[in-house]
Amino acid sequence: MSIFINALVALLSTFIVASTAYAQVSVDDPWVRATVPQQTTTGAFMRLTAQSDTKLVSAASPVADHVELHKMTMENDIMKMRQIPELAIVAGQPVALEPGGYHIMLINLNKQISEGNVIPMTLTFEDKDGNHTQMKIQATARSLHGGHSKHHQ
Repeated sequence: MSIFINALVALLSTFIVASTAYAQVSVDDPWVRATVPQQTTTGAFMRLTAQSDTKLVSAASPVADHVELHKMTMENDIMKMRQIPELAIVAGQPVALEPGGYHIMLINLNKQISEGNVIPMTLTFEDKDGNHTQMKIQATARSLHGGHSKHHQ
């Protein structure tokens, strides 16, 4: 039994390393905005950097029925939010997903998200050859009043 478990752990470790190397995308500071009772949507934010040109083409999370990529823009002094089909990531140029800009919308939440909750998400990337890779991340829920808490040092 011990030999089987060791072999399985070695195999899974190899797969995880190979998957991470293939994706060539780093995800920094992923977080989700906490919600109030009965709130059905929220946003997820992070910084993405790729080693080669790629695109974020979708996201998923078990806490939401539907997940979309979005962009907020100002048009005639009106803030507008629109779904986008993909988000290009140019090699070596970080792309910020942040309030008021690009972000991931979690829609039809199946529970309230409280500050400190850890929200699992799966990001799907597409490289220049059309190959898709998935990356599992954990995003921590932060205060309704903004991204970074000034109280943590």
